[in-house]
Amino acid sequence: MGEKVVADGFAPSDRQRYRTKLQQCLAGLARLLAEKRFDRPRNLMGLEIELNLAGADGLPRMLNGPVLQKIASPDFQTELGLFNLEVNIAPHRLAGRVFDRLAEEVRTSLGYADRKAAELDAGVLMIGILPTLAQRDLVFENLSAADRYTLLNDQILAARGEDFTLDIHGVERLLCTSESIVPEAACTSVQLHLQVTPARFAAVWNAAQAVAGVQIALGANAPFVFGRELWRESRPPLFLQATDTRPPELQTQGVRPRTWFGERWVDSAYDLFEENVRYFPALLPICDDEDPLLALDEGRVPRLQELVLHNGTVYRWNRPVYGWVDGVPHLRVENRVLPAGPTVTDVIANAAFYYGLVRSLADDPRPVWRRMEFADAEANFDTACRHGIEAELRWPRQGRAGGVTTLPAVRLVLDELLPLAAAGLDAWHVEPADRDFYLGVIEQRCLRRVNGASWQADTFHKALGDGLDREAALAATTRRYRELTLTGEPVHTWPVGTG
Repeated sequence: MGEKVVADGFAPSDRQRYRTKLQQCLAGLARLLAEKRFDRPRNLMGLEIELNLAGADGLPRMLNGPVLQKIASPDFQTELGLFNLEVNIAPHRLAGRVFDRLAEEVRTSLGYADRKAAELDAGVLMIGILPTLAQRDLVFENLSAADRYTLLNDQILAARGEDFTLDIHGVERLLCTSESIVPEAACTSVQLHLQVTPARFAAVWNAAQAVAGVQIALGANAPFVFGRELWRESRPPLFLQATDTRPPELQTQGVRPRTWFGERWVDSAYDLFEENVRYFPALLPICDDEDPLLALDEGRVPRLQELVLHNGTVYRWNRPVYGWVDGVPHLRVENRVLPAGPTVTDVIANAAFYYGLVRSLADDPRPVWRRMEFADAEANFDTACRHGIEAELRWPRQGRAGGVTTLPAVRLVLDELLPLAAAGLDAWHVEPADRDFYLGVIEQRCLRRVNGASWQADTFHKALGDGLDREAALAATTRRYRELTLTGEPVHTWPVGTG
């Protein structure tokens, strides 16, 4: 990488060569699809969780390097901010008691990491945005010590040409500026991967887009940014603004943001990779030596490194992924919608609901994306981010009459989507005990209208009512959140209040 970077970034020739290589990669992908070179169906899923480091006082700890040294496991790695970690769980086959096994693996991994962090007076916390993060914490000096993060920061800032403006209107308003992309690090998420065949990709991606708003309504867990109460799930607007390469003039012209919901249903995985190349300039024009078309001519499978790198700098909420294992390529849908936490049980319940629901919707002979406009799916995502469990969403009417109606998210889930998710888990051959337990968590969230965001907001306001000032109330809410996560009990059972 270092050899290809000149003093002021990348040379013009780097970008021109990279653009050419991207076109070659697209042509290679098209050939791989046409020649049916992809892996056979495996029903594989994977899980990544981004984490925060916080002390016993509830405040962030800028210690990911020392904590990772203590953990000493390849399953854990850095994330953008010094207060972030990420844990990767090995792929599992979607069948049997997969969700109980996942829950046990995640509990074991997080428990070990928490014990190691405790040796440095820190702890591991799953939460969409740490309520006690202050603007002073999200500065360039707290960017993780890895060249790729510095390079990405420099390239996004150079493309924008000015400081980032963070302006989010919610319960309160946040208005400030940032000289770096580090505010993005406040957003910690769960990424759900599903390996699919090319023939199934479009149906799975469209289904995932259709239910993104429902996922947020159920799982919202990020109501605070820099001490301000904003949206119930404030990650999407914060992430968009903290990575926005567009100055205001380009925003006014309608240039697409790199953090993007999308704008249409698709017919192929190729559609998404091609859009990413067509719409978004390269941020990291680093070229590999491989000639993807020559590799195909010689009977080898190309890595398509330039396409993979470029794809990773376009932040779709459902992202297409090209990968390969043992020389065999595969495709995945990476669902990046959900915030981290509150508990392992909640995370696995969210995963079970997603995988079951997407399976049923992708199998439906009258697919939901033929019965509702893409704009409705995008509007649902925005509405759910703003209102969380209280959101009202657009969804196709049941029966032959057709049309789209608006109804409370909790009613949509209880009356229609939970049965579909159960049927989908049955189609994956998930054990009924797993299915019923984890979907039961989703059901109770809906019946009680409680998720992580509503609990955080209610507890914060109770602390204010008990006489604490804002900073003390946020810290007390965070400490109590951590205490309750350690019990393992799902968030819908948590009592409101700081103790």
